[in-house]
Amino acid sequence: MNSKKNKLEKSELRRDIIKQRQSLSPDEWRKKSQMICTNIYNSSLFNQAKTVLAYFSFRQEPDLSYLFLDNKSDNSKTWGFPRCVEKSLFWHFWKPEDELIAGKYGIKEPKPDLPIVNPREVDLILVPCVACDYQNYRLGYGGGYYDRFLSSPEWESIPTIGIVFDFAYLTRVPVEEWDKQLNSICTENCLKR
Repeated sequence: MNSKKNKLEKSELRRDIIKQRQSLSPDEWRKKSQMICTNIYNSSLFNQAKTVLAYFSFRQEPDLSYLFLDNKSDNSKTWGFPRCVEKSLFWHFWKPEDELIAGKYGIKEPKPDLPIVNPREVDLILVPCVACDYQNYRLGYGGGYYDRFLSSPEWESIPTIGIVFDFAYLTRVPVEEWDKQLNSICTENCLKR
């Protein structure tokens, strides 16, 4: 019963937050995204990282492209982005000159022939979230891709930052035993550990 209740709570919360996120005006979305990128850019976790895993914004998620496409971006960083393959995420190195394709769910992805990221080379993972809570648990889209990925032995010790707008940073999100706690959460207002 508790699992069914959590599933229903997650589904309702997910729907409400996505609706709220999609109601942001383009200017407000861009401004909040830029503020998130500034907070990440100024963090010691990001500054010490050489290889960073990120995501391409989907359904008005916070846009991290200011970190890797902007003229002020740190060109010394190596970037990796995911491809959804069946129930797993495959990470590929990507540079702004590399072509993107529409993958599963219509999310932009690197082409499959780009080099695969070795977990031993990764210093930081920027994790997309629908919502996060004060205990650093995340609410995703419900497919379990990131929970499976972050729980696998080769990835689980790499520092993570969950990315959400401040209205999606909540006191509590429903948690299941397989949900993976993140190291930090970044909103447009601050980076919390």
